[in-house]
Amino acid sequence: MSYGAAAALQAAIYQRLRADTALDALVGGAIYDAAPPGVTGGTYVSIGPEVVRDASTKTERGAEHEFSVSVVTDAAGFQAAKAAAVAVSDALTGATLVLARGNLVGLWFLRARARRVENADTRRIDLFFKARIDD
Repeated sequence: MSYGAAAALQAAIYQRLRADTALDALVGGAIYDAAPPGVTGGTYVSIGPEVVRDASTKTERGAEHEFSVSVVTDAAGFQAAKAAAVAVSDALTGATLVLARGNLVGLWFLRARARRVENADTRRIDLFFKARIDD
Protein backbone atom coordinates (compact mmCIF):
# COMPACT_ATOMS: atom_id res chain seq x y z
CA MET A 1 0.00 0.00 0.00
CA SER A 2 1.02 3.56 -0.49
CA TYR A 3 -0.38 6.66 1.15
CA GLY A 4 2.25 8.64 -0.72
CA ALA A 5 -0.10 10.28 -3.23
CA ALA A 6 -2.71 11.44 -0.69
CA ALA A 7 -1.51 15.04 -0.52
CA ALA A 8 -1.11 15.18 -4.30
CA LEU A 9 -4.68 13.92 -4.77
CA GLN A 10 -6.09 16.49 -2.36
CA ALA A 11 -4.19 19.31 -4.08
CA ALA A 12 -5.41 18.20 -7.52
CA ILE A 13 -9.02 17.96 -6.32
CA TYR A 14 -8.80 21.42 -4.79
CA GLN A 15 -7.33 22.89 -7.97
CA ARG A 16 -9.96 21.20 -10.13
CA LEU A 17 -12.80 22.58 -8.01
CA ARG A 18 -11.24 26.08 -7.91
CA ALA A 19 -10.87 26.11 -11.69
CA ASP A 20 -14.45 25.02 -12.42
CA THR A 21 -16.34 28.05 -13.71
CA ALA A 22 -19.79 26.58 -13.09
CA LEU A 23 -18.97 25.90 -9.44
CA ASP A 24 -17.30 29.28 -9.03
CA ALA A 25 -20.46 31.01 -10.30
CA LEU A 26 -22.45 29.26 -7.56
CA VAL A 27 -20.08 29.66 -4.59
CA GLY A 28 -17.95 32.64 -5.57
CA GLY A 29 -14.65 30.91 -4.89
CA ALA A 30 -15.69 29.69 -1.44
CA ILE A 31 -13.89 26.35 -1.73
CA TYR A 32 -11.84 25.18 1.23
CA ASP A 33 -9.83 22.25 2.54
CA ALA A 34 -11.64 23.11 5.77
CA ALA A 35 -14.05 25.94 6.34
CA PRO A 36 -12.19 28.78 8.01
CA PRO A 37 -13.31 29.83 11.48
CA GLY A 38 -16.14 32.29 11.43
CA VAL A 39 -17.62 31.31 8.06
CA THR A 40 -21.29 32.03 8.50
CA GLY A 41 -23.81 32.46 5.77
CA GLY A 42 -23.72 31.84 2.10
CA THR A 43 -22.80 28.67 0.28
CA TYR A 44 -19.39 27.02 0.41
CA VAL A 45 -17.63 23.79 -0.55
CA SER A 46 -15.28 21.93 1.77
CA ILE A 47 -13.04 18.96 0.99
CA GLY A 48 -13.70 16.40 3.70
CA PRO A 49 -12.11 13.34 5.25
CA GLU A 50 -10.83 10.32 3.39
CA VAL A 51 -10.43 6.60 3.95
CA VAL A 52 -7.59 4.89 2.11
CA ARG A 53 -7.26 1.17 1.37
CA ASP A 54 -4.49 -0.84 -0.17
CA ALA A 55 -4.92 -1.47 -3.88
CA SER A 56 -1.42 -2.68 -4.69
CA THR A 57 -0.76 -5.31 -7.30
CA LYS A 58 2.16 -7.69 -7.59
CA THR A 59 4.14 -5.09 -9.51
CA GLU A 60 2.63 -1.71 -8.51
CA ARG A 61 2.00 0.09 -5.24
CA GLY A 62 -1.38 1.75 -5.13
CA ALA A 63 -4.36 2.77 -3.08
CA GLU A 64 -8.07 3.49 -3.26
CA HIS A 65 -9.01 6.80 -1.69
CA GLU A 66 -12.63 7.32 -0.65
CA PHE A 67 -13.18 10.98 0.15
CA SER A 68 -16.00 13.43 0.62
CA VAL A 69 -16.69 16.92 -0.63
CA SER A 70 -19.38 18.85 1.24
CA VAL A 71 -21.64 21.65 0.10
CA VAL A 72 -23.01 23.76 2.96
CA THR A 73 -25.52 26.59 2.65
CA ASP A 74 -27.86 28.69 4.69
CA ALA A 75 -30.08 29.34 1.67
CA ALA A 76 -33.71 28.33 2.12
CA GLY A 77 -34.49 24.88 0.72
CA PHE A 78 -32.06 22.53 -0.94
CA GLN A 79 -31.96 24.13 -4.40
CA ALA A 80 -28.75 26.15 -3.89
CA ALA A 81 -26.99 23.21 -2.24
CA LYS A 82 -28.07 20.81 -4.97
CA ALA A 83 -26.96 23.15 -7.75
CA ALA A 84 -23.50 23.41 -6.18
CA ALA A 85 -23.39 19.65 -5.52
CA VAL A 86 -24.16 18.97 -9.19
CA ALA A 87 -21.30 21.27 -10.19
CA VAL A 88 -18.92 19.45 -7.80
CA SER A 89 -20.02 16.08 -9.18
CA ASP A 90 -19.65 17.23 -12.78
CA ALA A 91 -16.19 18.66 -12.07
CA LEU A 92 -14.85 15.50 -10.42
CA THR A 93 -16.63 12.47 -11.88
CA GLY A 94 -14.34 10.89 -14.46
CA ALA A 95 -11.88 13.77 -14.19
CA THR A 96 -8.37 13.34 -15.50
CA LEU A 97 -6.26 14.92 -12.78
CA VAL A 98 -2.52 15.35 -13.02
CA LEU A 99 -0.96 14.53 -9.66
CA ALA A 100 2.37 15.76 -8.34
CA ARG A 101 2.95 12.16 -7.21
CA GLY A 102 1.37 9.00 -8.53
CA ASN A 103 -0.98 8.31 -11.41
CA LEU A 104 -4.75 8.67 -11.17
CA VAL A 105 -6.28 5.53 -12.66
CA GLY A 106 -9.89 6.66 -12.19
CA LEU A 107 -12.21 8.89 -10.20
CA TRP A 108 -15.82 7.84 -9.54
CA PHE A 109 -18.87 9.20 -7.78
CA LEU A 110 -20.12 6.80 -5.08
CA ARG A 111 -23.07 8.40 -3.31
CA ALA A 112 -24.46 11.58 -1.76
CA ARG A 113 -26.30 12.45 1.42
CA ALA A 114 -28.44 15.60 1.79
CA ARG A 115 -29.59 16.76 5.21
CA ARG A 116 -30.57 19.69 7.38
CA VAL A 117 -28.20 20.63 10.19
CA GLU A 118 -28.00 23.20 12.97
CA ASN A 119 -31.69 23.40 13.84
CA ALA A 120 -32.60 23.00 10.14
CA ASP A 121 -31.27 26.48 9.25
CA THR A 122 -28.39 25.00 7.27
CA ARG A 123 -28.47 22.51 4.41
CA ARG A 124 -25.55 20.15 3.79
CA ILE A 125 -24.85 17.71 0.99
CA ASP A 126 -21.93 15.31 1.40
CA LEU A 127 -20.75 13.79 -1.87
CA PHE A 128 -18.57 10.69 -1.70
CA PHE A 129 -16.03 9.75 -4.37
CA LYS A 130 -13.45 7.02 -4.95
CA ALA A 131 -10.09 7.58 -6.59
CA ARG A 132 -7.72 4.78 -7.62
CA ILE A 133 -4.06 5.77 -7.65
CA ASP A 134 -0.94 3.91 -8.72
CA ASP A 135 2.12 5.26 -6.92
